Amino acid sequence: MAPTQPVRSEPPAGTPIVCRRVRSPGERADHLAARQQVFVDEQAIFSESDTDSHDQDASTIALLGYWHGVYAGTVRLFVLDRAAGHWQGDRLAVLPPYRSCGLGAPLVRCAVGTAAALGGRRMTAHIQPAQVAFFRRLGWTEVGETEIYAGLVHQAMGITLPDQWQGTATVRRLAEGISARDLSRH
Repeated sequence: MAPTQPVRSEPPAGTPIVCRRVRSPGERADHLAARQQVFVDEQAIFSESDTDSHDQDASTIALLGYWHGVYAGTVRLFVLDRAAGHWQGDRLAVLPPYRSCGLGAPLVRCAVGTAAALGGRRMTAHIQPAQVAFFRRLGWTEVGETEIYAGLVHQAMGITLPDQWQGTATVRRLAEGISARDLSRH
């Protein structure tokens, strides 16, 4: 799959980062293209495509992160156990030119907030070892020993989700955009 042209979604002045749910077929193509670029082309975790059954499930949620109006990263999330309020965050991908812009933390916070806003109580993820400290800084903790996930060593990590009101407020704030001043506090 060839990467699509970045979509412009102009944020308000002074708000370099916007994170929100995928809303159109073009944004869905951007979500998949970012994952293709990171997990197939760059990291070679998958040979041809990283798509799986979760991508065919209408309940799977894709989020996009924008840097000054250009899509720069993505993450997806889905329910593991609705009755228990257990969600999984998955396929966090920030495009190489934007990795030093501070987009990863807002994308993770948007996923956590989205799951919480939808009634979730806990989220887990399979984290590449180089990213464990980053997730710890965001309040995640290791769950058990390392494991093989997608053919590579990963660390299972989890986080207790905030209440629905806090989750909704986080999602709304990230969709409106984060200023440079806000970035220094996150």
